[in-house]
Amino acid sequence: MSHTLAITKIVDVTHDVRQFTFEKPDGFEFTPGQAAEVGIDKDGYRDADNPFTFTALPEWDELQFTIKIYPEHDGLTQQIGKMSVGDSFIVGDPWGTIEYKGKGTFIAGGAGVTPFIAILRMLKERGELSGHRLIFANKTEADIILKDEFDAMDGLEVIYVLSAEDKGGYERGRVDKAMLQRLVGNTSQHFYVCGPDPMIESVNAALKELGAEPDALVFEE
Repeated sequence: MSHTLAITKIVDVTHDVRQFTFEKPDGFEFTPGQAAEVGIDKDGYRDADNPFTFTALPEWDELQFTIKIYPEHDGLTQQIGKMSVGDSFIVGDPWGTIEYKGKGTFIAGGAGVTPFIAILRMLKERGELSGHRLIFANKTEADIILKDEFDAMDGLEVIYVLSAEDKGGYERGRVDKAMLQRLVGNTSQHFYVCGPDPMIESVNAALKELGAEPDALVFEE
């Protein structure tokens, strides 16, 4: 079942990421980490069915997506970048395999952090952030999504990794086996991994080599 939902608020999060808040249908339920197939109410894009993750919490009165815009791509995100308050998303039923299973480390690349936003917000609301770690990889500091919010999450250890800048206070390079061994240490924990497919594959492989149990790896399959 799909829902046509009007945008009520748009916020620029970074130079190419926007946060869209919109109406929540009565009885609409999801769990933090889940996504939905999305189109927009515009000719040619109503059945686009691109997956986007909910970044609101289930108990909020509205829904929210945090979306990276690709203005150079002739596709849905280019069109989403042109949307205004009052325009509508077409949102399908929630789905997804990324769900919170216990304390551990979240490893994200770029917009791959979006499934973790609602999960971390949930843990903050519960007062259960302590003992969790976020390793967040981006090209530059300007690309970091919701940095101020993550930095303000008491109890969450946040490590930012930059691949295209060398700046104090940040890890430099890519999230590979050597970096994971140095930053993570104990692999007897849950690992939540999301980002570009090659990153997910390489990070999961490295974690297994370091001793992580396959059942402890949570990622979208």
